[in-house]
Amino acid sequence: MEKLDYKKEYPDLYLPKNKPVFLTVPAIPFLMVDGHGDPNGEEYQNSVGVLYSLSFTIKMSKMGWNQPEGYFDYVVPPLEGLWGCNDGAFAIEKRDAWCWTSMIRQPEFVTEEVFQWALAQAAKKKPELDFSKARLATYAEGPCVQILHVGPFRDEPNSLALIEKFISENHYIDDCGERRHHEIYLSDPRKTAPDKMKTVLRHPVRML
Repeated sequence: MEKLDYKKEYPDLYLPKNKPVFLTVPAIPFLMVDGHGDPNGEEYQNSVGVLYSLSFTIKMSKMGWNQPEGYFDYVVPPLEGLWGCNDGAFAIEKRDAWCWTSMIRQPEFVTEEVFQWALAQAAKKKPELDFSKARLATYAEGPCVQILHVGPFRDEPNSLALIEKFISENHYIDDCGERRHHEIYLSDPRKTAPDKMKTVLRHPVRML
């Protein structure tokens, strides 16, 4: 049976064009880790290690005695992040003030019981990681505007400017304050040239 690939199954969420588009994002279950500061720092790197360790523990549960009820095979979804600032709306230049939530989407069969089992298993295998901030939660994002950014992270302001223009022209209200700027990392920076990197940029909005 073919593995479920969420990127292919839901292209409106993961494979937008390189021009802004409005969408309403449904409630989705995620593994999440909250933190603060520059993503080049140790705290953020730990969060990424925790999320992947837990995600692959759950995925590979099919090989053991404790396969979750309703399990189906799937491709682990990409890393995502919610970004804001301690002193207000997200500002891309204020790296030290960033507050973030790293997260990876989970299949619908992942319950709190499955999460707790995976947490215990992953912590045994990766004792060097701090799993204390990991949690399973459903995020109902709602109305947003998104775009596919192609290029290095430092050039994201160019794509964000297109989002801001689209919001203004279509009479939406920027809601980045009540909710947070959202990024989905489709490329592995260890294997992809900076000018070929693909990142979904998603910005919360509301109607006038």
